[in-house]
Amino acid sequence: MKFSIRLNNDLPVADYVALAQTAEAAGFDQFWVSNDLLLRSVPVILTTIAQATTRIEIGTCVVNPYTIHPAEIAMLAATLDEVSDGRFNLGIAAGGAELLKWVNITQEQPLAETRRAIAQINALLSGGSAEGWTPEAYLRFTPRRRVPVYLGAMGPKMLRLAGEVADGVLPLLFPPEHFATVRPLVEAGAAAAGRAIADIDLAACIWVSLSDDARAAETALRDKIAYYGAGLSPLILARLGVTKADFGPIEHAMMTERDPEKARALVTEKMLRIGVVGTAQNLIARLDTLVAMGARHLSFGPPLGPDPLAAVEQLGSDVLPHYRGE
Repeated sequence: MKFSIRLNNDLPVADYVALAQTAEAAGFDQFWVSNDLLLRSVPVILTTIAQATTRIEIGTCVVNPYTIHPAEIAMLAATLDEVSDGRFNLGIAAGGAELLKWVNITQEQPLAETRRAIAQINALLSGGSAEGWTPEAYLRFTPRRRVPVYLGAMGPKMLRLAGEVADGVLPLLFPPEHFATVRPLVEAGAAAAGRAIADIDLAACIWVSLSDDARAAETALRDKIAYYGAGLSPLILARLGVTKADFGPIEHAMMTERDPEKARALVTEKMLRIGVVGTAQNLIARLDTLVAMGARHLSFGPPLGPDPLAAVEQLGSDVLPHYRGE
């Protein structure tokens, strides 16, 4: 079994150091941070984490080829792998179409663009130049290795692409049982490329809000749903039994009215099924289902709870030992 922590890039940089050190001490294998638009810069955050830890792997969750050119993504990946002494994983995805609109970027041909970007990045990290670029387009330093590429995927086509070309997959499982839909799609892509699903690190990425205070835990989850819910894929929305239109009033309250309390109150019970709220025992009951489905990498994401540091400690003391037989 493998275990990881995922966080948004919305916290002070110093908080990530404490969280990463706690996760490393608790026995987590990986620590991922997002690069969501107009929040803190993930390369800076991960550089700080790399210098404050020694064992835990770090990764971007995720960058995209629309706001960062693939050549610069390759530069970023090779440099962070150097800084971390070979502990970096590159998480990449097409990005959120709605968020890209904020800066007047149209997400054209996301599947083809993501496929192309991964091929270009792999070429540079392998010491060569990418197809379609001039021969002068190569890294002027020698990467430690070809950094593992994890594809963030939500829709069927992107999940199949992950199985076809990626070293790992970061699918959002909203609700956690969505793993039953995701795994066969990744497996189909792998089979089409002559690969085995066992060779792909398929992370079961769930949202967790842990606390003995049920109301506080639910509030933390409501806030995340209010901010990110409108960008969910049709596949996830269908699994939850909601529509994009259901998130319209929430998005308006959050982004236009800038009233997070109103947005939070508009989150419905169906939407709350996105994650797991409660204690470690509540979480284990849901995780057991995932493990029975074949999940071998459990990845815990935001909000984690009203006190993320305490939540990481609780995961390390009460959840990880359950699956490691300790």
